[in-house]
Amino acid sequence: MTTGDSLLHAAALDATRQARYAKRKFVNRIALVLSLLAMGFGLFWLFWILFETVRLGVGGLTLDTLTQMTPPPNDVGGLANALYGSFLMVLLATFVGTPIGVMAGIYLAEFDTKSWLASTTRFVNDILLSAPSIVIGLFVYAVVVTRFKSFSGYAGVMALALIVIPVVIRTTENMLQLVPSGLREAAYALGAPKWKVILSITLRAARSGVVTGVLLAVARIAGETAPLLFTALSNQFWTSSLSEPMASLPVTIFKFAMSPYENWQKLAWAGVFLITVSVLGLNILARVLTRSKT
Repeated sequence: MTTGDSLLHAAALDATRQARYAKRKFVNRIALVLSLLAMGFGLFWLFWILFETVRLGVGGLTLDTLTQMTPPPNDVGGLANALYGSFLMVLLATFVGTPIGVMAGIYLAEFDTKSWLASTTRFVNDILLSAPSIVIGLFVYAVVVTRFKSFSGYAGVMALALIVIPVVIRTTENMLQLVPSGLREAAYALGAPKWKVILSITLRAARSGVVTGVLLAVARIAGETAPLLFTALSNQFWTSSLSEPMASLPVTIFKFAMSPYENWQKLAWAGVFLITVSVLGLNILARVLTRSKT
């Protein structure tokens, strides 16, 4: 091959490379534009929802909203009993579900990773994670409510705890698996027992991720309506007894928003604003903890 042929061949290869580069650049621009359009579409609806929530929710937010009980139609009242009921049931469900989820996650990550029991546990946990919350509500209704022939706050706590547990299990297991094995080996080399290694080394190293998982689980159950409709139902009056039907903010919002009464609709929007702010705050806190970890 002569020098001229070599130059022509090199020029042809260079032109081919330039054409391929231009094609890839064109495809990349199309993908980038489509991605930005999809992001803009999602953000448009998100900001619209937030705008309407703030616009209509702040208008119905007064001191009575936080201090008085749910009123009858066309009367003055608030959401105090619903706020208390939601806070109590979410708090107890978190206290019940978090230790179970953390211990199960530790077992799957540290003690038993590949046996049939671990695989079955992960499979069942995945089903619970993807199961609609109304299914969990119906299960608790069939097991607890029908047996005791009464709606109760205890049944609501049980339903919410069943939603918390799989979220905490998955988060705890994943966070513990991210801890470098060198930390465990160093602790074992110093003669530390396994329980001490888990408690003082691995769990402490993964605590930000575990706390984040707990907060995300709380944010999820704070807005659940379907399980509480079948378990705690609702109560127009103040009650501190978990053995009775108990009001909750999501169920009260559902009931008031569907009503034709203006005062109930204002309270529903105020409740939406309060629960949105609460869930948003929990998600921001989870993000902050995750960022500080990295």
